[in-house]
Amino acid sequence: MKIMVQHQDFDIGAEISALCAGRRDIGAVVTFTGLVRDFHGPDKIHKMTLEHFPGMAEQQLAEICATAAGRWPLQGGCVIHRTGSLRPGDRIVLVVTLSAHRQAAFEAAEFIMDWLKTAAPFWKKEETARGSQWVDAKSADIEKCKKWQE
Repeated sequence: MKIMVQHQDFDIGAEISALCAGRRDIGAVVTFTGLVRDFHGPDKIHKMTLEHFPGMAEQQLAEICATAAGRWPLQGGCVIHRTGSLRPGDRIVLVVTLSAHRQAAFEAAEFIMDWLKTAAPFWKKEETARGSQWVDAKSADIEKCKKWQE
């Protein structure tokens, strides 16, 4: 699986094309793209800053993807996560999973996102009219991860 942590934006179509080029064994391509919303709670978000622990973030993403590949019959995929200053509407994360069958691709993509949101060393700071604040993982995301431990 391709793992990238980068400041620059990504091209979803180009990433899918590169992963599927010359392949005839893929029956399903599932993608998830996370975007910066303009609201989180009661305040309008003007900017979001994403920071990461270099080296450790990539290693954790690789471990999450390896776990997914061990649980589902994946034929490839990628995770791209952006860092730096982002505005509402900007892309934050791309998860692509490839498999012969859709169920495996869907479940693996969901697994990767659930763990990425709670276990990968990324930190979000949202800036609103009231100031800036660091955002913790939501309890709902933590609960979602528990289903994968059963």
